[in-house]
Amino acid sequence: MKRFLLTLVLAAALAAPAWAGPVPDCCSPRYDRTVMHSYRQIMFKMSVYAQPPKAGQGVRLGVYQAQGAYGEGAIAKNMARLEKAVKQAAQRGVQLLSFPELYVNGYTMSIPLSHHEAEFENGPIVTKCRAIAKKYNMALLVPYDEKVKGKDGKVMFFDSIAVIAADGKLVASYKKTHLWGRDERAHWSFGDKLCPVFMVNGFPVSVLNCYECEFPELTRILALKGAKLVVGPTAADCYATQPNGQRSAVPYPDISRLLIPAYAYANNIFFAYSNHCGYESLKGVEWHYRGNSIVCGPHGDVIVAANHQQDTMLIADVIPAYYGASHPESDYLKDRRPDLYKELVAPKCDFVPGGWVYPQYKDGKEIMPKGEKLPKGERQTKGN
Repeated sequence: MKRFLLTLVLAAALAAPAWAGPVPDCCSPRYDRTVMHSYRQIMFKMSVYAQPPKAGQGVRLGVYQAQGAYGEGAIAKNMARLEKAVKQAAQRGVQLLSFPELYVNGYTMSIPLSHHEAEFENGPIVTKCRAIAKKYNMALLVPYDEKVKGKDGKVMFFDSIAVIAADGKLVASYKKTHLWGRDERAHWSFGDKLCPVFMVNGFPVSVLNCYECEFPELTRILALKGAKLVVGPTAADCYATQPNGQRSAVPYPDISRLLIPAYAYANNIFFAYSNHCGYESLKGVEWHYRGNSIVCGPHGDVIVAANHQQDTMLIADVIPAYYGASHPESDYLKDRRPDLYKELVAPKCDFVPGGWVYPQYKDGKEIMPKGEKLPKGERQTKGN
């Protein structure tokens, strides 16, 4: 009998789909109301000195992680929470505060709703955020749904980040250039340029948007342009219920531990990942966010990190002078060989049988070259 039961257990194990990595600790069960309520109480986790960095020395960075409102009516609620968060950050000397990807509107939205609620960069959302930044003398990174009139007069929609200086000036409205998966391609157009390096407290900063944080080329480019801090608002989930009703079989990788420290080290920069936590749902589609916001230093060290379920404000003093050399002699940025890197921008590569031809990008659209087809097994994403 024991042998028979053991055989059944082994058969069941072999039949079950395998996940190569550990079970993510962000995938906790739904607790009772008291526990869930505690998660929505803002927790402050800080690594700061007695005084914020002086101008040119660094910046006191704040990263706001929370379960936001979503769906209809979300904008007013999230804007009220934004100003409250800015006030709390100002009381703690924060000079730059980041919010998660598509914070204002919520990430999980239908295409009609996201396009209906999108605003121009001079619309009420950004205008209000500019006034808040000026009121509290704090630079802000505010992700929102943006609409833009194209050259042909048609309206285009972008997953954008409003970069706002402490004096209220709009430095940039950065449009996401690397869209993730079918759903983002269906919702948004592609941006066509990276965010510029801008100064906060006399310190060079730039931003990436979610999926873009996973491309080493992008972090390297910003570092080569002089950025000493890169901030990446994101909407990385632990699991998602897909449009077909099925939960994602593989959780989104924990980029905060896999890549953010490595890219910080490789480029001798500070790197912050600014995520949601909790849940969003809309018409049966639900996201459970990882809540893995983190700030890493140029030695690949974790300066401060959020608890996965908890509404949290991370606050860290980012000061390069307080770090020694990360390598005995070498400098990755100075020791590069650009003459050997032509393959990085080649239009066709051979990492799949038959080669991979990269699309062209024009007016926000992804276009395959004439006569070329996507390799077998790949398909065009809806919305293109």
